Amino acid sequence: MPPHPLTRLRGQIERVTYSDEESGFVVARVRVPGRRDPVTVIGTMASPAPGETIEMEGEWGNHRKYGEQFRIVSCRRTAPATVQGIEKYLGSGLIRGIGPVMARRIVEMFGKDTLDIIENEPGRLAGVEGIGGKRIEGIKKAWAEQKEIREIMIFLQSHGVSAAFGARIYRQYGNDSIRVVRENPYRLAADIFGIGFLTADRIAEKLGFTRDSALRAEAGILHVLHELAGEGHVYCPREHLIESCGKILQVDGEVVVRALGAAAAEGTVVIEDLGGDAAGEEENRAVYLAGYHDAETGIAARLRELLGAPRTLRKIDGERAVPWIQEKLAIALAEKQIEAVRTAAESKVMVLTGGPGTGKTTILLGVLKMFSAAGAGIHLAAPTGRAAKRMGEATGREAKTIHRLLEYNVRKGGFQKNEESPLDCDLLIVDEASMIDTLLMHHLLKALPRNSSLLLVGDVNQLPSVGAGNVLRDIIDSRVAPVVRLEEIFRQARESAIVVNAHRINGGLLPEPAPPGDKTTEDFYFIEQGEPEKVLELVITLVRDRIPKRFGFDPMNDIQVLTPMHKGTVGAASLNAALQDALNPGGAEILRGGRRFRANDRVMQTVNNYEKEVYNGDIGRIASIDEEAGEVAVIFDGREIRYDFSDLDELILAYAVSVHKSQGSEYPAVVLPVLTQHYVLLQRNLLYTGVTRGKRLVVVVGTRRALAIAVRNDRTKRRFTLLRQRLEAPDPSSPGAGANRPAG
Repeated sequence: MPPHPLTRLRGQIERVTYSDEESGFVVARVRVPGRRDPVTVIGTMASPAPGETIEMEGEWGNHRKYGEQFRIVSCRRTAPATVQGIEKYLGSGLIRGIGPVMARRIVEMFGKDTLDIIENEPGRLAGVEGIGGKRIEGIKKAWAEQKEIREIMIFLQSHGVSAAFGARIYRQYGNDSIRVVRENPYRLAADIFGIGFLTADRIAEKLGFTRDSALRAEAGILHVLHELAGEGHVYCPREHLIESCGKILQVDGEVVVRALGAAAAEGTVVIEDLGGDAAGEEENRAVYLAGYHDAETGIAARLRELLGAPRTLRKIDGERAVPWIQEKLAIALAEKQIEAVRTAAESKVMVLTGGPGTGKTTILLGVLKMFSAAGAGIHLAAPTGRAAKRMGEATGREAKTIHRLLEYNVRKGGFQKNEESPLDCDLLIVDEASMIDTLLMHHLLKALPRNSSLLLVGDVNQLPSVGAGNVLRDIIDSRVAPVVRLEEIFRQARESAIVVNAHRINGGLLPEPAPPGDKTTEDFYFIEQGEPEKVLELVITLVRDRIPKRFGFDPMNDIQVLTPMHKGTVGAASLNAALQDALNPGGAEILRGGRRFRANDRVMQTVNNYEKEVYNGDIGRIASIDEEAGEVAVIFDGREIRYDFSDLDELILAYAVSVHKSQGSEYPAVVLPVLTQHYVLLQRNLLYTGVTRGKRLVVVVGTRRALAIAVRNDRTKRRFTLLRQRLEAPDPSSPGAGANRPAG
């Protein structure tokens, strides 16, 4: 309780200055009777709208920078009563289909009766210029929705969740929203994007769920397993899982053990004995989310089936194919390239790996000519849209994303290409295979006919997939399929310092500029600067001024800043805010969840949205912000995708992105800050991946010490995956004693 009685204040919201959707924190200007100027109020408020009347209890304070403020402890809102208030309220974007202009027209016609008309006689809106039958239906629906959402948001806010998720929860559960949350608030963590276990746990506590409840413990187990999957792990050792859950839940280990047994019995997790010397002992068990266990065992089983099944395509003589391809391509193949052609001709499954400039594209072209001449049906695919586009440009043939190839359909529920409806092809070639995670590889192999051939092309020295698993590395290490490594840098590629330095980094050597006068200096630069604030300033200057002036690159379209981390002075968040102000300072804008989006901003999709057909890592540009419709239009590769304001947390600014997010992409110019403050992420494969994203120019800014740390650190973080062992084992369903679903 505050030390002094709370002050009561009543007024009308004039303007919402700041609103953080995640926390619900609001800064607003409120017009209060008896005061000449609006009062600044701060505090938590569910979805405030200009024009509303609010009755507040709180305390007056004086901020050193911003002056007098009223800090809200509690508040109650009512619909506006004045004509001006109603106009502000309707024009605030609260109701899709009514913006400032339309709000003015409606209020001019109906005055103080406006809200009653919308509520009870919406048909009368047809008398307003610009409103037809279709728009009236939209307004009726939006009005009813916002009333439901407001009730839900007030309920959620009273139980510790922000206003940001009201619309999303309503779309998921409809009128059952409050009932669902009361019965099992942990469902929110599984069903609603953006609501994690910790938020759901706070709601549950306020609803009276005890700390040691079985529902809470099971939800905690799933939370830890999902978090580990986000870090790349396919499973978790049982003892580590119990210990982690105990710390997060702050409960005795026995509570977790019982919940783990229940989850295994329900089939949400799979517990597997790993065998070996400690077979059957508790510390020698792996705990999987059920979907990941099915995927990992499925990959192993289907690869074995693929390797063991005959080809329907007639046999290709690799020895005769080599001179034929050399003639068709008018080149002399190197020794390793000849090996690659022979292996591709004779193998059901093959991996082709190598760094930049080693001739992977040449082999790809040769293999395509060889199989096309044999009458093969061929599909080309890659994990991302950009990688598929590059593959198509390199080969002159259509290449699709794996999701498009497998015909993902959100309405029909998943991939339409599968074991019941397989792909029609004799050869599938997948580029950027290091990016494929466990779940996606499982779906891909389910859809590939057993008589087909599979060629995986990728650079195994890059960062592993963002999703769980290390699929390409595990397949290579298992030796179940032939692997050809291209290591020789060809003469033309040796003229690029980007290529030369990428191979130096991969070999454990520091990158270095070419000697003075050497033309290779034109595409790789290192600028030494150790102070993070000065690095930030330098990156802005390079992107906005120096690189465009010297090389002619467009800062908005051609130059990509990559960074090892999200946080920090030269992390993605800080860089994006500074680059946005430097490159796109004006125009229409909207503030969502503490992020400011402007028309013409470069943005990135952060989750797979199958309905919109945009995927994690896709980069687009904001074409327009429509306050009337409550939508933002974003252009992705020529397609316009519309986002409701409530869905904007799927997007982030993309002037700067993490190196992990850049996988599969290639940019004309890359600026890469590398400092010792990035210490925890300074790894050889991260630096290598960042440098190889640049096509025509790479500028590294930072310190030699940070570069040396990254180059020396080739000990990549271990991922818990058993795919290699399953591929090596006689029974791919288990590398050890077998799956034990009911064990706890």
